Amino acid sequence: MDGNRPTEQLSPRLRQVLESIQDRAFAARLRKVYLAAAHAVTQLSDMDLVRYETSGTGESPDLSLWEEMAPVIRDTVMDVNALLRVVREHFPQHVEGGLADVVERAVNEVLDPGLPEDAAAVMHGVTSRLAQQVTELGEAMRKPEVVSDRWNLLSEIQRFRTRFREEIGALVHASAAIFADVHPGEVVPGYLEEVASAVSVRGTVSDLVRVVEARVAKIHEADPEDTQWHAQQLEKELDLFGKTPAYRALRAPDKRKVVEFRARLGELVQRNPGKAELEGLVDPFGQLCRGLLQVNNRAILVQHDLELLARCGVKLEQAEQALASSPQEAGRLIAEAVLSGQGLYGRDPQLDAFLRKARKTPATSVGGGELRDTLDQFRGLLASLQVS
Repeated sequence: MDGNRPTEQLSPRLRQVLESIQDRAFAARLRKVYLAAAHAVTQLSDMDLVRYETSGTGESPDLSLWEEMAPVIRDTVMDVNALLRVVREHFPQHVEGGLADVVERAVNEVLDPGLPEDAAAVMHGVTSRLAQQVTELGEAMRKPEVVSDRWNLLSEIQRFRTRFREEIGALVHASAAIFADVHPGEVVPGYLEEVASAVSVRGTVSDLVRVVEARVAKIHEADPEDTQWHAQQLEKELDLFGKTPAYRALRAPDKRKVVEFRARLGELVQRNPGKAELEGLVDPFGQLCRGLLQVNNRAILVQHDLELLARCGVKLEQAEQALASSPQEAGRLIAEAVLSGQGLYGRDPQLDAFLRKARKTPATSVGGGELRDTLDQFRGLLASLQVS
């Protein structure tokens, strides 16, 4: 890692933290680790799996994919090891009690009592986990059930790269938090992009669930001669989903289920299926789509949603106070709360319906009792959310 990479790779808040550290030599070493961490996160960003996908459902071992993915696996290990080398170079673990240790501790106690040692301990703990995960990646890549199955291989690589990014983020946030009160979004490389991607996936998947459930209901209600048309419409709807950024960001196991269903549906459409046969295929897929909303359980989304709920609550409280004296101001505040609340789209079907309606009829365009109804409805929907 080039220690002379531009400081713009670090967030403004992280640079402030570094500048606040009294021990300038320590801060310089920490800065090099943060730069290496930012570079590693960039290199370990989510892969676009589309180029590696297949619609096959019963493939034999695919050595061609292994050849394609070998450079990705190699680069993943190299990117993590590059960060580990930087940490070990600037924060080597050593046996305590020697003269150098006594001198260093005495200097640190004068400059930043306890803080540098705590930050170093954080880094040693995280790098130990990273090193262990590199070993686990190597072991996973030797398992027959992984290397012989395209989707299993993609899933494992994606999983490890995600774990590496999470650990690197923990290294940066936990060490920076020793010196200042910081939010992960202020200091962790790629954190805001990760949140935006998760919000996008959730929103698009929620729309997919709504579309698929509506289509499945129509298939159940349709006359037998109309089932072919509905199957073709479902094909088109899935193809539209496949063009979204959210589809590209799906986890490999989830994407596999969508791809394989789309392939089976295509085969069925070619044979002009009977109603019962089509229902037997689409009903389980509707359940699968609902399962995709487990994205709501991701820790990064839970934290995002709790913060967003608090922000919306403050805006609605301000709107409540302004409602009698200044309906126009209340409308503006409610509109701001609803705009923020769009980040919760996909958390609850009733809230989703409210947010879709609010896009068409903003709070600033209504008044009087209708404004009060909007405020009360939105507040009630937010209060009913289960976020944990």
